[in-house]
Amino acid sequence: MSTVYDVPAWDLIKEVAEILKKEHPEVHPPPNSQFWKTGSHKERAPEQPDWWYIRCASILRKIYLTGPVGTSRLRTVYGGRKRRRVKLAKFVKGSGSIIRKALQQLEKAGLLEATEGKGRRISGKGKSLLDRVAHKINLNLEKSSL
Repeated sequence: MSTVYDVPAWDLIKEVAEILKKEHPEVHPPPNSQFWKTGSHKERAPEQPDWWYIRCASILRKIYLTGPVGTSRLRTVYGGRKRRRVKLAKFVKGSGSIIRKALQQLEKAGLLEATEGKGRRISGKGKSLLDRVAHKINLNLEKSSL
């Protein structure tokens, strides 16, 4: 059976985002989130209408791959280069509020669980969801290659 390691990341994230949107009402964009930037290094808010579900799916995949992770490490992952006019560019972390709210919603949905002093890790329900979707994607890739 295929796992998350065997499939392209973007294909997995798209599929999991659709499942989160349809099957998990606990995961939903907070009010006014269409106006939020995802970090101080960004100039504008995301243009995709379902960016919240994509970010939640991406966080779920990242926690599956890297084990117990806290908000601070995820802020580093979703950070980027801030351009500062005539000064040199500098790395800044991503938005902690967005990551924190996404983690809380995923935990409420039962896909993540908190560990004492180490952040959050994937639960059995979350792991089975990601493995099931990865297996489905791998079957589709094998069919298309034939």
